[in-house]
Amino acid sequence: MHTVTDQEIEHDPLRPLHCALRGESTMVTAGGQAVMMALPLGAKASTSAALLDLAAQLYDSEQVSLGRAAEIAGLGYAEMMDELGRRGIATLRLQPGELERELAAYGP
Repeated sequence: MHTVTDQEIEHDPLRPLHCALRGESTMVTAGGQAVMMALPLGAKASTSAALLDLAAQLYDSEQVSLGRAAEIAGLGYAEMMDELGRRGIATLRLQPGELERELAAYGP
C-alpha cells in the first residue's frame, strides 16, 4: 500500500487513481492521520489484500482495536498480530513510564 500526504495529492490528484488501476491501494494522510483510502476494484484487485491493508492502516493509526482489525481483515487475532509484525507495526503500545510500572509490579 502506498501512503501519500494531502500536499502530495494537491500536486498529483490522480495518483490514487493511477495506483488503483495498477491494483495497488493508497492511503491519504493529512497531518499524519489517515483520512482517505483508495482501493482497487478492477480485475487486478485482491479484495482480501485490500481489506488486510485497510485493517493494518486503521490499527496503525489507532482508529480500531487489534480485535477489530482482525475482523476487518478476516483473520484470527494471532494471525493479525503476525501480519502486523511482518509490516513493522507494533502491537504492544505502552505510554511513557508504563514499562517501568509493569516491570516493578513483577518484582526484581
